[in-house]
Amino acid sequence: MSLNGHLEELRRKHQTLSEAVEAAQRSPGIDDLEIARMKKQKLMIKEEITRLTAH
Repeated sequence: MSLNGHLEELRRKHQTLSEAVEAAQRSPGIDDLEIARMKKQKLMIKEEITRLTAH
């Protein structure tokens, strides 16, 4: 996979997680630990995107 393809996939995953976090925060039955896990995963993806685009 090319770098651009990889970055695009990471951006898609980041956007999907962002939408999932927003939906989970609006839902009263969602576990706070699950939201925290999704936010951590989202941050890791964002850091990877930043690392790859900094070069």
